[in-house]
Amino acid sequence: MTSFESLGLHEALLRNVAAAGYETPTPIQVQAIPPLLEGRDLLGCAQTGTGKTAAFCLPLLQRLLHTAKPNRRACVGLILTPTRELAAQIGDNLAVYSRGLQVSHTLVYGGVGYAPQIKSLQPGCDLVVATPGRLLDLLRQRMIRLDQVEFLVLDEADRMLDMGFIHDIRAVLAALPEQRQTMFFSATMAGGAEQLAQSILHDPVQVAVAPSATPIELVEQRLMFVDPANKRALLGELLRDESVERALVFTRTKHGASRLARAMIHVGKGVEAIHGGMTQSARTRALQDFRDGKIRVLVATDVAGRGLDVEGISHVYNYDLPQEPEAYVHRIGRTGRAGAGGVAVSFCSFEEFDDLRGIERLIQTQITVVEEQPYHADHLHGMMRRPANRPSIRGSQPTNRFTRRRAFGR
Repeated sequence: MTSFESLGLHEALLRNVAAAGYETPTPIQVQAIPPLLEGRDLLGCAQTGTGKTAAFCLPLLQRLLHTAKPNRRACVGLILTPTRELAAQIGDNLAVYSRGLQVSHTLVYGGVGYAPQIKSLQPGCDLVVATPGRLLDLLRQRMIRLDQVEFLVLDEADRMLDMGFIHDIRAVLAALPEQRQTMFFSATMAGGAEQLAQSILHDPVQVAVAPSATPIELVEQRLMFVDPANKRALLGELLRDESVERALVFTRTKHGASRLARAMIHVGKGVEAIHGGMTQSARTRALQDFRDGKIRVLVATDVAGRGLDVEGISHVYNYDLPQEPEAYVHRIGRTGRAGAGGVAVSFCSFEEFDDLRGIERLIQTQITVVEEQPYHADHLHGMMRRPANRPSIRGSQPTNRFTRRRAFGR
């Protein structure tokens, strides 16, 4: 069995990894750390929860030990990530991994004031973790310099593209030196992710620890057909189950998340919402309360679908199916982490048939239908069983016939 010692990591990093409770490296860490320590570019395709943050942070910290300190307002390492939450989580991990090392890092993201971030950047910083929009704002204000960057990490690259950051990313890339080590991590290589990777990587080592966009096998996926008017009542019934230890509920809109959170207060032990319309302090507080167990249910938009690292999420509920099939994979990946099992329950109404078809095509699996639930819409179930000899709701091509397995809820 491979050990962290065999990967060539610095003694101080090994101590910090052991103190964090890491016993053996994950497959992506085994494959990524040695070539990154050698200075190779890397293209990593991995599901959420596979340990990829340590896979790039540990070798990055080690390489920063041997680089010159940055000039005023400059940095040597840059990690780009799509959301404030993910940036904060990477920052938390860096604080653990870098304990006792003379390596500084700071966070740059929107939703908070500029002044503290500008102050932290003024003397120069070894490593900056940033979201593209705020980083570009500071770059245009000349509050940060990127001409000394030797190491670049794009984390959750496909999600950044989904969120429309491609122009910001390209503007940031234009400000970087061409001679650098680049690490590109993505859960999927769909859309423009592969094209972007090819344009910025030089002879990269390719690491793929699981097929692109394949849900974690430990997650038990369930599908419930329900009319829209009954969704809220069905969710309330499911959340009353004592086996639901900690639940993450996904809605499509931020207003829907807030309304649903208020409606679910009666399920007990706290329900909060988290979405892009909240202040950063409110989002941070809700996420921390969820981590600490002060609240049992967190209702979220896809702002929490990526990078939300909370232990012990037993259930994920897709109250609204995502319109992008890849988002389904990222959502259900919030449970079934670190070798633990998990349950992902998806509601489907007539208006969401096309979303369901897209998801099942992507994951190449027909999700098990639960008929024994109080609001089962048998007419919807029957419609999905029929041959689709008609145009789909959104005008796409006719789809093949779906067959379903009957399953009983626990």
